[in-house]
Amino acid sequence: MLKKLRIKFIALNMATVAVVLTVVFAAICVVNHRQSVATVDGALNQAIAQASEHQSRQMGKDAFGEGQPDGEQPAPADGGAGDPAVSGDQGASAQVAGQVAGFAEADAAVDREDAAPEALAGSANQELAVVDASSDVAAPPTIGGRERSGGQVIPVAPFSMSSDGDMTALGRFNTASISQDVLEQAGQQLAGADEGFGSLSDLGLFYEKRQAGGVMYLAFADMGSASGWRSLAATLGVVEVAALAVFFVISLFFSRWALRPVARAWTQQRRFVADASHDLKTPLTVILANTSIALEHPERSVASQSQWLESTQHEAEAMQGLVGDLLTLAKMDEEEAAAQSGAARPAFEEVDLSDVIEGEVLQFESVAFERGVRLESQVEPGIELRGNEQRLRRLAGTLIDNACKYVDDGGAVDVALSRSGKQVRLAVRNTGAPISPEDLPHVFDRFYRADKARTGGAGGHGLGLAIARAIAEEHGGNLSVASTQAEGTVFTATLPLK
Repeated sequence: MLKKLRIKFIALNMATVAVVLTVVFAAICVVNHRQSVATVDGALNQAIAQASEHQSRQMGKDAFGEGQPDGEQPAPADGGAGDPAVSGDQGASAQVAGQVAGFAEADAAVDREDAAPEALAGSANQELAVVDASSDVAAPPTIGGRERSGGQVIPVAPFSMSSDGDMTALGRFNTASISQDVLEQAGQQLAGADEGFGSLSDLGLFYEKRQAGGVMYLAFADMGSASGWRSLAATLGVVEVAALAVFFVISLFFSRWALRPVARAWTQQRRFVADASHDLKTPLTVILANTSIALEHPERSVASQSQWLESTQHEAEAMQGLVGDLLTLAKMDEEEAAAQSGAARPAFEEVDLSDVIEGEVLQFESVAFERGVRLESQVEPGIELRGNEQRLRRLAGTLIDNACKYVDDGGAVDVALSRSGKQVRLAVRNTGAPISPEDLPHVFDRFYRADKARTGGAGGHGLGLAIARAIAEEHGGNLSVASTQAEGTVFTATLPLK
């Protein structure tokens, strides 16, 4: 049973840890993927914004220089260079004409710079990765299809789309290329699509479609740019397996430690059942035998069979005492469990413990006298505490009775009650053979009795000391034992003062 319980304990712990790690690691991967997609969306928007801004500048320059060839100046409206009406302003006019020519030349240089990458990019019918063979510049990575790109810099391919669906590459802003067939399929799928961010899973592309400045723009990025979560998931998977392996080893040792009280309780329960059955079986056997003998001679009088009836009564009283002790232990266990769950303990009252101890010593003086035992007491007067008087009498009576039973012939029993700081100390010592080291840890176990060589058959059911310890713990104290050949056996009950 304990083996099955241990297996269930380990399996439940492993399942719990596995579920928690899986949920946490899955959440990490989802967050990472969403952040990656947001980064790609930002890169696409930035590419379209730059292309739109550049296109606006180009349209402005075309409008400013429309109809005027570069470097050519407009002729004066009235007369030639020797016209007296304008001869005074020729210097200023020539200066303005020079500035206009300089602006035109600068614009032409910018146009040539812009035209160069566009010429490399070509139209929608050419691939974007076309690079001069004599150039040292590497071709941009290809995105879409089966190719996957990645890295910290996201490759982007922006296009402008005409009303009839033709796409023109914006070569100046391209950091990636798209194969012809992938580009054609993307154009067909996005021709009637709404503006915004989305993905083409079959082509392995993210896209951003947006109209700016009267021009429709499309920007593409590879879906591999947001696939970093896969390597992260693989790493976290390895970490989870390693963590589960380590936790499994820890669980093996932890299960032994955690189930140790269960194993001890299971052992005590089996011993309790066996001992209780034995202690009940013996008087029942005697009672049945006495009854059988009495029934064999129904003609005899009660007086003639009094020995069988007296024996039956004695055994019945012994059973009654055993059952009473069991009920007392069960009640105290129930009260302890209720107190641990938050319920209030039974109300205690003010008890003069000095009077209680003196009364119990007086009760056992006759027992000690019959056995030739010297019974002495040193009880400090006026010691009071809050508790249950009846159970405190049971505690003192059990310790004194136990000492009187196991004292050697002609020996001595000493009872001492004294204050010790904020506690009261009750010590009961008897001379005689000490308790063996093997038996000493078990003297407070239920139904535990030392060997017959020490008890001499005077032992009870083995519940008295268990009840005494339960009473001490109920009052917030404890009960301990020490036994040596020189000092004898000493039971010490320590209880807190009020």
